[in-house]
Amino acid sequence: MNTAMIAERDSGRSTKAHIAFGALVIVSTIVFWRTLSAWFAYSLHNESGSHIVLIPLVSAFLIFRGRQRIFSSVRPSMIAGIGVMLLGIALRWTATRSPIQRDESLSAAALAILLIWVGGFLSSYGLAAAREAAFPLLFLVLMIPLPDRFLNWTIELLQRGSTEVSYLLFNLVGVPALKQGFVISVPGISIEVAAECSGIRSSLALLITCLLAAHLYLRTPWKIVVFILLVLPLSVIKNGIRIATLTLLSLYVDPRFLTGSLHREGGFVFFLLALLLLFPVFVLFERSEKRAVAPQVSQPVSRKATNPLDAPSRFVREE
Repeated sequence: MNTAMIAERDSGRSTKAHIAFGALVIVSTIVFWRTLSAWFAYSLHNESGSHIVLIPLVSAFLIFRGRQRIFSSVRPSMIAGIGVMLLGIALRWTATRSPIQRDESLSAAALAILLIWVGGFLSSYGLAAAREAAFPLLFLVLMIPLPDRFLNWTIELLQRGSTEVSYLLFNLVGVPALKQGFVISVPGISIEVAAECSGIRSSLALLITCLLAAHLYLRTPWKIVVFILLVLPLSVIKNGIRIATLTLLSLYVDPRFLTGSLHREGGFVFFLLALLLLFPVFVLFERSEKRAVAPQVSQPVSRKATNPLDAPSRFVREE
């Protein structure tokens, strides 16, 4: 079998796999339309879930971007794929019949749909393709809405950290401050670091940005882990800076800073601040990656001394 025939066979197999997987996604969308509608509505009306509707689009783009590598060897894995899909169907059936809270039911239903899609990917393209597409497939986990218990725990963690950082900043700039729980009192005003001020939305955006940057530009596992782990402390630091900045502006410039547009919509500004703080670490890691993969500079090859007797003689005819 020549190369042209092999290429034609692989192309035909990839086309069939694309059609099969596309059909599965369309059918599952129709079957789970009510769940996906609730999932979409959750993304529109919940600050902590505004990102989830974008996650499948980002994953699809990453798969498209690496399509030549991912689909270079399509070998359907029917047993593994059907097993994962059955697991998703069982989870969906359990979620609809178990007495769990509404948010947990939506999370379980979203996870069930994700498992069905991943199982369909395995059935259509195989284990080799799934390994190559591991990051985009795992990235889809972020499309699952966080259950309220876990979300509340995360928000409380951000509240506590932001309160401590704000209190420390007031002391550093010489502003007398008293801290009681989530309430910080400074001369003339008391502020409460409420759940709405936890910065959960910008923290999730920072996490997603760092995950994508690490996937695209870093290769060393420990560098990726360190870079991702920096998200939590930097989220707390940037939110503490935001709270302290708005409070100081309201004290010394204009009281309306605590209720103005910078308070309501300034999260993006401080999100950029967190990226700015992360940038030196990213540059350091990324440059070290380039140095690690750079080809070794070849050493000049020393030529052995040539014996004059071995060299061909040149005869000059004298006229």
